[in-house]
Amino acid sequence: MSEYLLEARGLRKVYEEGPVTVEAVRNVSLQVGAGESVAIMGPSGSGKTTLLSMLGCILKPTNGNILIENRVIKWDIDDISRIRLESIGFVFQSFNLFSALTALENVEVALNLRGIKGLEARRQAREMLEAVGLGDRVDFLPRDLSGGQKQRISIARALVNHPPLILADEPTGNLDSKTGHAIIELLRDLVVKERRSVVVVTHDTRMMDVVHRVYHLEDGVLVS
Repeated sequence: MSEYLLEARGLRKVYEEGPVTVEAVRNVSLQVGAGESVAIMGPSGSGKTTLLSMLGCILKPTNGNILIENRVIKWDIDDISRIRLESIGFVFQSFNLFSALTALENVEVALNLRGIKGLEARRQAREMLEAVGLGDRVDFLPRDLSGGQKQRISIARALVNHPPLILADEPTGNLDSKTGHAIIELLRDLVVKERRSVVVVTHDTRMMDVVHRVYHLEDGVLVS
């Protein structure tokens, strides 16, 4: 039995663009323990988002294996759906909120996918929004919220099903300094207080002070 919550073994991703072959990620192996926070840093175009998308079971690797909670990802539809629902919370840089839904309804969607609906879904969604400091914004549409507030909804949606693994793609990338710092503190609290495992792709050097380890990716290769 592995001591790691997440393992990547020899991940490789190749894109075919007509006659051109682009190797976006090359032979990447990494491990993340339970209750551990890790940052993946590197220049633009280095393959960070591609790597995170593979770790989050959004993108299938060309070669290599991913293990989450000691289960090898099989990449069939049922397996992927189960892993995403039960084990992974994904925070997108662009928020990926439904513009026609309120903050509360955006979080409820994640619960509905787990079969939790109606009043119970509303109760849990409200509690999670309160936990991220948005208890007074539950009925607001995304267009009426700031970037930091929309990011908090995205985080609440990622957390509401209590997944052990949180993956965040540039969670402070669209935010001002003060709001970005608040999001960093929120992610750190997840690790310290709730023993979640967090993997963050970021350019934000402040992350280096709040994570346990930093991986550096250049041209699709881990260099440290």
